[in-house]
Parts: sequence; C-alpha cells; structure tokens
Amino acid sequence: MANLDDDRTSSAHAFLKYGKCGVLCSIYEPLKSINLPKPEGGSLWDKLDHYYRIVKSTLLLHQSPTTGLFPTKTYGDNRKAKVHDSLYCAACAWALALAYRRIDDDKGRTHELEHSAIKCMRGILYCYMRQADKVQQFKQDPKPSACLHSVFSAHTGDEVFSHKEYGHLQINAVSLFLLYLVEMISSGLQIIYNTDEVSFIQNLVFCVERAYRVPDFGVWERGSKYNNGSPELHSSSVGLAKAALEAINGFNLFGNQGCSWSVIFVDFDAHNRNRQTLCSLLPRESRSHNTDAALLPCLSYPAFALDDEVLFSQTLDKIIRKLKGKYGFKRFLRDGYRTALEDKTRRYYKPAEIKLFDGIECEFPLFFIFMIIDGVFRGNPAQVKEYQDLLEPLLQHTSEGCPVVPKYYYVPADFVELEKKNPGSQKRFPSNNGRDGKFFLWGQAVYIIAKLLADKLVNPKDMDPIGRYIPPQDQRNVSMRFSNQGPLENDLVVHVALIAESQRLQVFLNTYGIQTQTPQQVEPIQIWAQKELVKAYFHLGVNDKLGLSGRPDRPIGCLGTSKIYRILGKTVVCYSIIFDLSDFYMSQDVMMLIDDIKNALQFIKQYWKMHGRPLFVVLIREDNIRGSRFNPILDMLAAFRKGIVGGVKVHVDRVQTLISGAVVEQLDFLRITETEEAPVFKSLEELDLPKHSKVKRQSSTPNASELEQEPDVNINDWKNKSTYEILQKLNDCNCLASQALLSGILLKREGPNFITKEGTVAEHIERIYRRAGSKKLWSVVRFAASLLGKLVDSLAPSITNVLVQGKQVTLGAFGQEEEVISNPLSPGVIKNIIYEKCHLQDEREAVVQQELVIHIGWIISNSPELFRGMLKIRVGWIIHAMKYELKIRAGDMPAKDLYQMSPSEVKQLLLDILQPQQQGRSWLNRRQIDGSLNRTPAGFYDRVWQILERTPNGLIVAGKFLPQQPTLSDMTMYEMNFSLLVEDMLQNIDQPEYRQIIVELLMVISVILERNPELEFQDKVDLDKVVQEAFHGFQKDHSSPRGAEKQDDMTAFYNTHPMGKKGTCSYLSKAVITLLLEGEMKPSNDDPCTIS
Repeated sequence: MANLDDDRTSSAHAFLKYGKCGVLCSIYEPLKSINLPKPEGGSLWDKLDHYYRIVKSTLLLHQSPTTGLFPTKTYGDNRKAKVHDSLYCAACAWALALAYRRIDDDKGRTHELEHSAIKCMRGILYCYMRQADKVQQFKQDPKPSACLHSVFSAHTGDEVFSHKEYGHLQINAVSLFLLYLVEMISSGLQIIYNTDEVSFIQNLVFCVERAYRVPDFGVWERGSKYNNGSPELHSSSVGLAKAALEAINGFNLFGNQGCSWSVIFVDFDAHNRNRQTLCSLLPRESRSHNTDAALLPCLSYPAFALDDEVLFSQTLDKIIRKLKGKYGFKRFLRDGYRTALEDKTRRYYKPAEIKLFDGIECEFPLFFIFMIIDGVFRGNPAQVKEYQDLLEPLLQHTSEGCPVVPKYYYVPADFVELEKKNPGSQKRFPSNNGRDGKFFLWGQAVYIIAKLLADKLVNPKDMDPIGRYIPPQDQRNVSMRFSNQGPLENDLVVHVALIAESQRLQVFLNTYGIQTQTPQQVEPIQIWAQKELVKAYFHLGVNDKLGLSGRPDRPIGCLGTSKIYRILGKTVVCYSIIFDLSDFYMSQDVMMLIDDIKNALQFIKQYWKMHGRPLFVVLIREDNIRGSRFNPILDMLAAFRKGIVGGVKVHVDRVQTLISGAVVEQLDFLRITETEEAPVFKSLEELDLPKHSKVKRQSSTPNASELEQEPDVNINDWKNKSTYEILQKLNDCNCLASQALLSGILLKREGPNFITKEGTVAEHIERIYRRAGSKKLWSVVRFAASLLGKLVDSLAPSITNVLVQGKQVTLGAFGQEEEVISNPLSPGVIKNIIYEKCHLQDEREAVVQQELVIHIGWIISNSPELFRGMLKIRVGWIIHAMKYELKIRAGDMPAKDLYQMSPSEVKQLLLDILQPQQQGRSWLNRRQIDGSLNRTPAGFYDRVWQILERTPNGLIVAGKFLPQQPTLSDMTMYEMNFSLLVEDMLQNIDQPEYRQIIVELLMVISVILERNPELEFQDKVDLDKVVQEAFHGFQKDHSSPRGAEKQDDMTAFYNTHPMGKKGTCSYLSKAVITLLLEGEMKPSNDDPCTIS
C-alpha cells in the first residue's frame, strides 16, 4: 500500500530554529516580536502565548509555503499531504485565532493565524479544482477511478498516487472540507473569492449528496476491515456528509458580503436519505466494522451528525466498551496497522491474516482528545477530567518542552505473545516523541483545540458558529437555518391544494362538495411537474471554464416538491412525482395512487424539518374518476375535507392562501442576461374542454374474469407454426390475452420492427398493453409490459432503500439462479438483471419483481420491523411465499393467480405475508412462508458462530460448505459479513420448508453445545444427514403400512410442532447428540463424573 506515514524510520532532520539565548524563532515574523513585553496582568496573553509557541513550532513550521498544506510526514523531502489531516491543522490555527480575537493588541497574531487557516483551505481548494474533470465524472457515476484525490504533494499540489495505488475515495474528507469551510466563513474568514469557486463548491455538494449510496475507503483509507481493497458504506462517511449538507444548505460562501448567486443549494430529499441511512447503519460502522473509533468525530466534534440521543449513547457506549484501552482507543478490532506483526511490504492482507492482530492492535491517544472535546461541548466536566488524566501520562515532550501527541502506542515484537496470552499486561511504546522531528500533526492540532476549549480560552460557540451542537435542553427553542434539529414533537399539519385539470372536472367535483382550483385559477402562480424543476436545477453550478455541468438528472422527492419556488420572476408550486403520467402499468391502478398519496403525506409529516408548512399539491385528472375509480377517489377527497388522511392532519385551502405559510426557495442561480435566451419551462395547462359538458365517467369496469385473462390459444401449439399462420390468427383473434401470446412469438422470432397489419410488432404489443390496462386485464398487461421491456420509475432508489438498512437484495425467479445486489446500481444495470434472470419460466415475473421492489423499498423505509430477521430480501422467494399464501387461502378450491391481481392487491398481499404468522396456521404453512421469506430467529447468526467454534471441520448443507477457518480468523461474531456468509451457506436450499428445518436444527445444535461445554464435533457436520437421521426417527414413530410407498415424503415432518416429546426439535436433538457422542469429549476440570 502507498506508505504515507512510516513513523518508526529514524531521521536526523532538525526542525526547530533558535536564536540567541535559545529562544524559539518564528518562521513568519522577526525575532524581536517573540520577546515583546507582556502586558501588565496579562494572564490571558501568557496563556495564549504558550499555545502560540506550541502551534508555531509543532504545526505552522511544517506548513507548505506554496500550497499551505500540512505534510503527513514532518521529515524528509518527498512530503505528501492528506486533505483530512490538513483540515484539522487549519482548524487548529483558526481556533487559536479565535482566542486571540479577545485581545485588542494581538501583535498581528490573529491575522497570521487566520491566514494560515485560509491558506490551507485555499490550498485544498486549489488541489481539488485542478481535478474538476473528476468531479464531473463522479457526480454522474460515483466510482473509485473518478473520485477526487485525498493525498497531494504538499509543495506543488500535484497528484502523487493513482486510484489503483491508493484508496482515494473518501467521502468523509470532502465532507469535512465543506463543513469547516462553512464554520470558518461564518466566523468572518474570507475563503471563497469568485463565482468559479462557488460553482465548484456547488458541484462538490452534488457529489456529497450521494454519500448514502457510495461505498468508500473511509477515514483509514482501507475500506473493508480485511484490508483487501474493497470499499464499504461507512457510517462515519455518511454522517459527515449529512452534517456537511446541513451546514452548507442555503449558505452564502461570500459571507456577509455575498449576494444571491453565491448561495449553495442542497437537495433536501438527498439529505434526508443520508439521515435515514446513517440511522439504519448505526451503531455499526460498516458491514465488516462492528464499531470504529472513526465514529467519534462523526458523533461529536466537529460533525455532531446525530440528533437521536438514544442512538448516540448506544453507539458511543459500544465504541468505549470495545475499543478503549490504557493508551488510547483502538481504531477497530483486529486492526493490523503498525503492529509488530504487520507486513509493511504488502498493501493488502492475506485471507485470515487479521486474526494475527487480535489483542495487539495499536492504541491511539488521539481519541482520548476527542473525548475531552466532547465533554466540553456537552458540559460534562467529569468526562473532561477523566480523559485528561488518561492523556497526560501518554504525552511526550520535545527538548524545549512542547507537548507531543504520539500517533499510537504499539506492542513491541518481543512482547506480542505475552500480550496475547494476558491482554493489557505488557507495556506499550509510543510511535514518536517529537525529538526526532516526527510529529503526528492531526493529533497535535486536535490537542491544541482541546486545550483551548478546556482552558476556556475559546468556547464551544466560537468553535461552532453555525450551531452544529445544541444541548438537549435548548433544542425546543432553536430556530436556526443550519441546525440539524427538528421539532421534538412532530404534530405537523400538511397544507394541501386540490387542483383539477379542467373546469369541467372542477364543476363535476363541486356537485359532491369537493372544492378545487384549476391551473388558470391559481395564476399568476404556476404549477409544475417535478421534472420541470429538475430542468431548472440543470443550470445550478454550471461552469464551462471548469467543464462542469449543472445538477445531475435526479428526481426531486416529496420534500423538495412541498416548497414554493421563485424562478425567473415566477412563483411556482410543484406536484409530486406520484402524479406524473407514467408509462408503467402500476399508475393505472387508482388504489395505488391513493396509497401513494397517503404514504407521501406520512413521509412528509415524519421528515419535514423546515420552519414553515409543507404545501402538498394533489392533482386530480379526469382519468382518475373514470369507471370504478371514482368512488375510492371521492372517499379520499372527502377525507381531505375532514382534515385527516391516513392519520396525517391536513388543511385544504386555495393555493393563494396557503402560500403565505410555506417555505420559499429562491432559485436565483437562473440569472439571464439580455444576450442569453431564457430557458423554457412547461407549466401544467388546463384541459380545454367545454365547462358544462358532461365528464365521461363510463360504466363501472369490474375486475376482469379469470376467463378473459386466459388466452384461447396454446403456446406449444403455435410456437412452431409459420409466421404467416401466426399473422393470420392474430388478425382473426379478438382475445387480448391470445393476441399478446402470438405477438410475443413474433417478437422473439422476427424482432420488434416486423410489420403486422397494425404496424410493427412492438407497436401492436403497445396497443395490447393500453387496451388491457383500461380493461384491468392485469395478467395480459404484465405479459405485454414484459415483452416491451418496461421499467418502473424509482427502481434504483428502492433497491438502495433496502441496502442501506443493512440487507441484500436478490433478483431472479424462485428455483433459478439469482443475482445478489450488495451495492447500489444504476437503473440500466438493474433492468438487465431483471430481464436476464426473471423471465425464464414466465415473462410476467420480470415486471412483478419490479412491483415488489418498489413496494419493499417503501415498506422497509417506513416499517423496518416487518423485515426483522430477514437479512437477504430474495424477491423471487417472496413471490413464492405470496403464491403459497394464495394456496392456503383457497383451501380445496383453485388458488387465485398472482399475476391476475391488481398492483394494489399484490401490495396488500405482500404486507399480509410480512406480518407475523397467525397462530391458527399449520406448521407446514408457517414453515413454508417463513422459509420463503428467509426469516431467522433473534440471535441466529451469533449462534451459528458459536457452533462453528466447536466444529473444527466446518458445516455443510445442500453442497455449500462453511469452513471454520479462515472464517473465524477473518471475521468476528457480530459483524454483518459473517451473517451474510451464513446466508450464503443456506442459499442452495431449494425448498422453503426445508430451509426452515435447517434453521431450527442450527438453533438446536447451539443450545446443546451451550449446555454441554465438554462436547464438540470431530468431523465435518453435514446438516442434511442430521435432518435425514431425525426424519428416520420420526418415521419409526409414525410408520404406517400405507405410507411405505412415500418414504421420502417429509410433509408430515414439516407439519409437526417444533416443541414437545414428539416435536421436530426432539428428533433433531436426538440426531445431534448421536453425532456428538461419536466423537471424543474434551476433558473438563469440573466434570461431575470424574472420581479422581
């Protein structure tokens, strides 16, 4: 790995210059200024002068005179600077400058220190802006090869490592830069000079907005704990991104001298997704890091990213419990960095190598300092004293008496074995002491900040002018634009405007007592679709000189469309994406629209944090009230009139009335000069229909019969017939289901552009799709949609919603090969997976899986408890569970066809099966459903770990082997990656009820081993054989002459209660004990059977 900080290399580099009498000389000011007479009674001067000398000799001495960056190594010539470390050094100089502002005659030190910070911040900006092409690539496709670098040459600002040589993708570094930028500008520093820099910062915000879906290498630049080059989604990175977005939203980069075009915009919905992701990831750091000290700067100073006190305490307690030592905090468990056993010649570790570092991880005093700062901010003097007392003995000193923070304390090679045998028994040694010219500048910087705060030379409000941290007792009264706090009791009333698309529709609804407005009646206010707002945002951050386009083409979510916008002198309200005319058939189910409206209102109520009321526009189209759609729509509109919809309080009024209480966003970046042509935006136009003409409600369309949904031709009879015969049949056929089937044969044989009587094959299928939709022939609709390769909107965000909950998604038909999705993917990639994996047996599966992904994405965001115990969301298996449910409900009658159900019925069925299983069900049915959902009991994966500890030769089931080694060496019990490995072992099981028996068996084995510590398995444990042994025992007790011909039928076994004398657990236990007793028992000192 690219080596930036080999702290133990000896160096004779002299780092201090001394004048006469051994007095320390400044590298910036004349010698005489150091010996200025102290002001009378100037105890404040004395204190600040003490810290000034430390900062000059241990930090500013090493600042590059050209770029302003701070090197990682403070010795040698080939110096490299990390953005992350340089930011803390700049913050230290700024903190001391803030302290000097209290002195009138500061001898120029405030100016010097402030501009040291400015020079560093602008140095980082200079390095970043030279990589503007990477920013442009990254915001479109966030991949490691396109990210901003996080290490540069300290003297020139040049790139020093390629993305292949170093883990540059560190969202946390860019986020920390944005956060400190806002903090420093708020304190009065001028860092951003022109509009080119403003547009560049805006583009950095576009990159950071996607942090919730971008796996990176994290603070430690290694990504996964295994140090194998794989990035992960880190809580610390997402948290810093969230904090940066909150800080910079609506912020003027020119400070008090700024105007409207130097303001930064943040997508509030993107910020909210980062907030949700952070809360779902914590208290973990990532899949492989169960906890990590990198979370401290995220939870506390400088980010203060979490506003949930319970989750904060849970996460902090875990960090302290697992990582705190006598010499500092470990970075994370099994961290090999700079240990005596780490091979420094290799960039990556070998499999299972991290087991070597267990118990000898280096300890970093730096994190004691972060705990001191946290104690000051939270007003906890006991915590401050505790960590000051722990830190003091660890500090080293230069020969001149300046305190030095060692980077880490390590266990020397000679003491490693003793330390492993008796943790905490061996003395550790510091990595550096300052006397050899080596300083750990990040530690030095944070130490000075902590001392200034602890000595009350600066206060928390000085260091946090934008109010990132607000004490819990003050949160109720906070009214700050940059606060991350929302109201404690969210009893929000959502303002609603009902808009009818025509006057005719307005008159018709008025007869039912529903008051609406038309687009003309709200003028001069315009009503836009969210996609028009997206077009407006295309102009945000554009800079041709830097090669930067504007905001990427990303939809605006519910929160963004609930604000009012001022654009080019127009006042604009927007309706949500749920009211867009979609090409996907789900929009033809009015019950889905009603459900979406209720969900959107609940979402807004839960996550609206702005001062001012949200304005939710409900667009009613004539198509919404046709046929049987009318009554459900009327019921919903009546609920709006009553003031409560889906449990959310609403207030319906005219747009002109509601606008006064709304949040107004000024999109001033759309500045048009006289020579520029103004962009054209399309507002919602009123349908030009006679006012008193009758609304065509049509007769109520009942759900189509199963007969209409079935084709009257057999595909096997027709797939081998000539194209001419198929065309003839197609022309003569009136059944839409048959037309779809025949068109599908032609499509595969002749291609989409083959000409038929009604145009091309593709056009013909599109017409079938439309006609079937109007007739509610859902099976035909789905078949046609699949033939046309339709893709539902918001598919990629829905999958991301599932992933950020710490789960995986698999796409593919039940019983067929599945594609596992672990990281967010683009819509195009997801479409390819769906149409390759899901339509092998039934074309309709490809679109039904899309429906389910949308539903699952929404449900898991709002009711994550329904997916408890389900680590892998296997969409094909969930469909299988739904089909099981339909069979159970049908009893002896033919089961309802899932594909013939409306999208809203499919969603309700999904919700039904996700609910805990009803007690009245048979055990076979319960195992079938739970097995199909891949549901496991609480503590299941931890118990498998404990089994593996007592199974030297591993476990095997359905041909999938889980070895004891390197699994136990590579992983720890509680990490997510081990749980996923167990799921991978169970992946090959093809019967849901059998999978559930295997889960029960593993729980049984765990209990037996727990109660019998002297037992362990000698050979590889074949779980299939254990189940077979248990089943044979069951057969002996339930044998009957008539059942002899079905000896392998396990249905009766699956249908047996787990508990009791004749329960499945009884038979499984006997089989397990038989297997255990075949091996040797470990002797135990307290064995009651031992006589002597």
